[in-house]
Amino acid sequence: MTSKTTAALFKPFTEGQLKLENRIVMAPMTRAFSPNGVPGPEVAGYYRRRAENAVGLIITEGTVINHPAAAADHGIPHFYGEEALQGWSRVVQEVHQAGGKIAPQIWHTGTARERKKFPDSNVDPIGPSGLSLTGEKVSEPLTVEEISDLVQAYAEAAANAKRIGFDAVEIHGAHGYLIDQFFWDVTNKRTDKYGGDLVGRTRFAVEVIEAVRAAVGPDFPIIFRFSQWKPVNYNAKLAANPEELEQFLAPLSAAGVDIFHASTRRFWEPEFEGSDLNLAGWTRKLTGKPTITVGSVGLDSVFTSLFEEGKGGQSAGIDNLLERLERGEFDLVAVGRALLTDPAWAAKIRDERTDELQPFTREALATLS
Repeated sequence: MTSKTTAALFKPFTEGQLKLENRIVMAPMTRAFSPNGVPGPEVAGYYRRRAENAVGLIITEGTVINHPAAAADHGIPHFYGEEALQGWSRVVQEVHQAGGKIAPQIWHTGTARERKKFPDSNVDPIGPSGLSLTGEKVSEPLTVEEISDLVQAYAEAAANAKRIGFDAVEIHGAHGYLIDQFFWDVTNKRTDKYGGDLVGRTRFAVEVIEAVRAAVGPDFPIIFRFSQWKPVNYNAKLAANPEELEQFLAPLSAAGVDIFHASTRRFWEPEFEGSDLNLAGWTRKLTGKPTITVGSVGLDSVFTSLFEEGKGGQSAGIDNLLERLERGEFDLVAVGRALLTDPAWAAKIRDERTDELQPFTREALATLS
């Protein structure tokens, strides 16, 4: 499946206190397998199997902060409350026993929360302007006081991550969820300090990052995930060119981000005309910070193909990925679906057992381990 040496993927990586044995990251993938928000032994075993098979860093599925409208599904894990945090503590122990490193992704879904999924709740979804991704009004705009409470909820989640032994924390600022709703001019129509121009729309994220940094101290690694695309518009752009991307990233970087996780649907696609750099490559160039690339790694189709066409994706070579990694376009590689259906994907790549790689199909998902 690949002819180039995979040595670049298996070089150690260090950023502050975060020391990884290799460059492979398990991408966060929502599973909704935590009844009432509590991750059980099955969740711990799921992550341990990836750690046992040469994944350098695991970023967990999205885990919601302590806010009544944070979750979009009953099975999404919480990152608050004694029972849920005890569950996450067991996950950390299992991963560490297997020699891995792990970071939770802390999250609020914003107006992606659908009332029909929570018929027993009178809690409305929330957003900067109370707008859905299609511009429909679903609630009242957040007040400044409510925004302040949300910032503190992110900080408390990060503090708990450090307390129970996680190796880093990732803030979810992508894919049309709450933080990204502040970024996007379609969902953020505010005229106060949390809105206005591109830089003004970063203000909420900046306050979250600053509060998280204050909560975890100067050395605990903070990863920040962002995306240009939205679930309702794969061609959406927060930044139309490198100059705008620099304006967008500079406040986030200065606030305390250590590593940027640049989410794209296909890692090989150039972000802007005139350069073959992808979003992670541009982010690294503009901020000087390490970056994680992601997007259909190890597969021949984008992640939506399973749902749009019913065919999933077949295993694909990674020569292009290795070339980009070797020349320093990005530092780490997040693998999603390939690791979802094949816990041993990283070990098989390392050991040149590519003929054993499992495709991403409905059948494979049915036997998910």
